[in-house]
Amino acid sequence: MHFEGQQERFITTALQIAAHEAKKGHGKLAQDIKALIDNSNSSRPRLKPLSNDLQGLVLEVEPIENFSSLIVSNGIEKRIQRVITEYIKINTLRKYNLTNRRKLLLTGPPGTGKTMTASIIAKELNLPLNVILMDKMVTKFMGETSAKLRMVFEIIEERKGVYLFDEFDAIGTNREKDNDVGEMRRVLNSFLQFIERDHSESLIIAATNNLNLLDQALFRRFDDVMHYQLPSENEVKLLLENKLGNYAKGIDFNTVLSQCKGLSHAEIALACQDTIKACVLENKQKITKKLLVEAIDEKKQAYLK
Repeated sequence: MHFEGQQERFITTALQIAAHEAKKGHGKLAQDIKALIDNSNSSRPRLKPLSNDLQGLVLEVEPIENFSSLIVSNGIEKRIQRVITEYIKINTLRKYNLTNRRKLLLTGPPGTGKTMTASIIAKELNLPLNVILMDKMVTKFMGETSAKLRMVFEIIEERKGVYLFDEFDAIGTNREKDNDVGEMRRVLNSFLQFIERDHSESLIIAATNNLNLLDQALFRRFDDVMHYQLPSENEVKLLLENKLGNYAKGIDFNTVLSQCKGLSHAEIALACQDTIKACVLENKQKITKKLLVEAIDEKKQAYLK
């Protein structure tokens, strides 16, 4: 039940076991079970409900990704770990009047791990993850976006967590672009002011697929900028091994690496998932190279066009 995400049912069953053990005279065991439940509840992030004004614009997401799920370059992995380490050791940094990295800009093609990075950081630090949907905010509240942004930053100040500004180029577009409008200039100026004034304990992560669209003034407002790329051949091989596991015994992944060229991490992961489902439905004990290649080709046809 716990691993299936049925937390309330799990806790109820555990408490019933504790009561049963207490009746049998196993008081110490019953107390230990209850203490474990209490500790687990206190360690879980507790969030106050969002205001109605931000419903549908800020999504509270359960961070479930583990660090082992993220396959990126060694450089990116080390920089993510550095963010986590600095947050954990924030008191050590403060003794020397230093601050931790907490404002990150992630750029790169879709499906290369930017959103997953935010989820991993939140999970590693046991913080709630909130996703701010910038495209919806701009579309739905044109003329009110700056006011909504102010409310978001007030929440960032009040409620410690990881805040992901997804599709960030919706407001971060270069102010010198010919097709820019006055409203969007004001929104971007507001964001620049809000993020510069922010001194909360939350982590702010902005993610974009379009680095070239961003205003240059943004970059110095972030503590770190990470550029994600499509997977290298070595990363593709690790990803295939990770996602297919025992299903792919006997397959030489080196023979299919070239066929994954141009696909993102997410697209390759979907191809692996499709291959496993085909294997299960055809009642096969393990996948074949043919099934894998067909799934990869299907994704290439769908995405590369």
